[in-house]
Amino acid sequence: MTVQHRSRVAADPSQPNLRQVHLIHAELFELLASFGHAVTAGQLGDNVTTTGIDLLSLPVGTRLRLGSAELSVTGLRNPCQQINDFQSGLLKQVLRKDASGAVERLAGVMAVVTRGGTVRPGDVIAQQLPPEPHFPLTRV
Repeated sequence: MTVQHRSRVAADPSQPNLRQVHLIHAELFELLASFGHAVTAGQLGDNVTTTGIDLLSLPVGTRLRLGSAELSVTGLRNPCQQINDFQSGLLKQVLRKDASGAVERLAGVMAVVTRGGTVRPGDVIAQQLPPEPHFPLTRV
């Protein structure tokens, strides 16, 4: 399957689609609330909301089992200006720079479906790290 996102199609329509499923950690909503943004599950285009999983630190290729489905984590979601259409000023909270000047992408991770199945609210998410060496997530 090839890319579906407009900007990615414009750049190279033959590239693989690494953005099939968007996962966000519920802890992000708490962080955003501390900056005055009321955001809940599903409002940022997320398909799955997690709790207690440090999604942003998972290595590329981590397998996540949800219900009878399985996903492979491909990279960090790279939010765009459209997020400000939802709430003004939100982009600078999910795409910011750390103390050293490095860009932090906080808007969750993207994954591809490696095995379809049924996923229900409250399903436990099992993680399986890929073989070493592990590679950090980059934007996809």
